[in-house]
Amino acid sequence: MATPRIRSATITRDTNETKIQVALNLDGGEVPQLENAEGVEVNGERKIHASQNSKSQQIDIDTGIGFLDHMLHALAKHSGWSLYLRAKGDLHIDDHHTTEDTFLALGAAFKSALHTTAGLARFGHAYAPLDEALSRAVIDLSNRPYAVIDLGLKREWLGTLSTEMLPHGLQSFAQAAGVTLHVDCIRGDNDHHRAESAFKALAGAARMATAWTGREGEVPSTKGVLF
Repeated sequence: MATPRIRSATITRDTNETKIQVALNLDGGEVPQLENAEGVEVNGERKIHASQNSKSQQIDIDTGIGFLDHMLHALAKHSGWSLYLRAKGDLHIDDHHTTEDTFLALGAAFKSALHTTAGLARFGHAYAPLDEALSRAVIDLSNRPYAVIDLGLKREWLGTLSTEMLPHGLQSFAQAAGVTLHVDCIRGDNDHHRAESAFKALAGAARMATAWTGREGEVPSTKGVLF
């Protein structure tokens, strides 16, 4: 089924604590142009971060927090998004502001790119395993921000990301995106696996919820309006 319109957005979030740039295309392909977008070179050398390019997707992420890059890369890849994201934050303090603002900016871009839920499935759900870990995600494009996140992480850190910021980040995404979100890791021994399976499950759920149903102009709500 042909996509009726291009679902893309750019967001720049600039505060005293962080500077975030996001360009998002929910259907893959080219990312929208972002003014003053930062390149991939630092001091003439290519900087290594989460990136992957193909004919159908362009992914280029650098938040300064390696494990956060890894989770966002998995989310974009399995959602079918093309995503450019740069974050510069006060990491000399800790990882809180950078992580929170990154998810707020990504959620805002998601909502802006959707523009409307007319013609969309609205609800999405998915399970995703990673070896011994299994996670479930359910999303509703409700414009009623709410999040229940239970990842059951035991470690304090995954790389340089404090594990408490993963559920907080997903809550921030739900808030800015205007979605109802439930993400649970059902089982798993390894915290890396638990977290990654959760983000992959969310990707599958988001992909289902944003899929076109063919009912052009029909809002999936008894209210007749969502966004």
